[in-house]
Amino acid sequence: MQTTNTPLSKSRLQIEFELPPERLTRSIDTATRRLSQQHRISGFRPGKAPRSIVERVLGASTVLDEAVELLVEDAFRQAIREQDLAPLTSPEVEVTQAEEGKPVVFKATVQVRPEIKLGDYEHFSFKPEIQAVDETMVEKVVDELRDSQASLEPVDGRGAQKGDYLVVAFHGTRDGAPFEGGSSDRMPLILGDDRLIPGFEDNLVGATKGEKREFDVVFPEDYQEESLRGQTTHFAVTVNELRAKVQPEASDEFARSVGKFEDMAGLKAELRKRLETNALDRARHDFADKIVEYAAANATVELPDVLIDQEVEVMRDELRSALARQGIGEEAYLKVAGKTEEDLHKEFRPQAEKRVKTLLVLSEIAKARSVEVPDSDVQAEIARARSRYANNQGLVRYFESERGRNYIRSTIRRSRTVEQLVDEWLAAHPEAPRLPHLEDAEESSTVETPSAEAAASVGATDPGSLTPPAATASGA
Repeated sequence: MQTTNTPLSKSRLQIEFELPPERLTRSIDTATRRLSQQHRISGFRPGKAPRSIVERVLGASTVLDEAVELLVEDAFRQAIREQDLAPLTSPEVEVTQAEEGKPVVFKATVQVRPEIKLGDYEHFSFKPEIQAVDETMVEKVVDELRDSQASLEPVDGRGAQKGDYLVVAFHGTRDGAPFEGGSSDRMPLILGDDRLIPGFEDNLVGATKGEKREFDVVFPEDYQEESLRGQTTHFAVTVNELRAKVQPEASDEFARSVGKFEDMAGLKAELRKRLETNALDRARHDFADKIVEYAAANATVELPDVLIDQEVEVMRDELRSALARQGIGEEAYLKVAGKTEEDLHKEFRPQAEKRVKTLLVLSEIAKARSVEVPDSDVQAEIARARSRYANNQGLVRYFESERGRNYIRSTIRRSRTVEQLVDEWLAAHPEAPRLPHLEDAEESSTVETPSAEAAASVGATDPGSLTPPAATASGA
């Protein structure tokens, strides 16, 4: 078998094949047996009818077409093995010569794993940046704790203020007539959160319990209900309940109520310690992100469309999941946002390109550094997936499949590669602050993330797992 490779754009490869005539002869024999097994031919057992009879029943062109198809598939697989190629798509085949007694000539065009040329990813000039923890930050957390312990107390002697809790009854009309969704006997709201129509809550500032107010509100031009967009409506509102959030005093007693602390000083000391630990962890993450961006920016890779389109689908599934948690469907979201699926694809594409390049570059660095992931670690993640997604067997089957296992292995491999780069820089710069990782004690799960769920939902192939298969000997 003779082959000639011609690289094309977007990591496509055209392979021209020339096969000796005898390979077509052997393939015709195979095709004859297969067709005689698939079709009932009177007087012969399945697979035993001679070529002449099969051709008489099914037609000579049917036998030849089947033989050429089998031969093309076999020759393409052989070329993939011998040349250590990693195809991303099925080949587009063009047969230019297929006659008995002559060489078989055809072309196969396929997208393959792109060539990744690494640039510098170790000699960067930036350093970790650690945010200093001051008393203001500690006090903010104390206030958040107090707010979580706050109670709602009836308000007397003043009108409603931003942050107060109200229960109102309202009746809305447009041109003197009520409209759907414009009335409620009991609507709780926190004044200032602007959950209702813009401008509605502003008209209630200063209102007292039992007070009735009337005012006009103009619906925004992008309101979900098209018939109300830009429309002026009139509302009559009665404040039935008015309560204010009252926080407990920042006292020693409060400190004891939220933990094993003797006084406020002990509580603040523990909060400062946690904030400082979080600042170190955040600095490590940010530093790692900068290293990844640096490595990707210095690498050269021509991204194939098939990987970008796949990543767009992963991002769309991430969006669907995020919307579902809010009780919103993708179709409803697109309608409110005034977008089409094509718009969403265009919007996601630049970020998808960045993500694919990053995944490929990190996988190439991992390969260059011989970072390996033991099978036991992959199995542990699959066990987590079985437990985490016990009610979604589709996701479990993905992680149990070869494609899912490759996703897990590649993800762990990339993560450990980045951590290795960070640790090596810290070791080479002993003057820099130590940056322990909050997850050092137990590596975070690979399968329990929105990205993993999205990849499983769309059956994605991890770009970093597209390593060429080991070469094997094969006769022509």
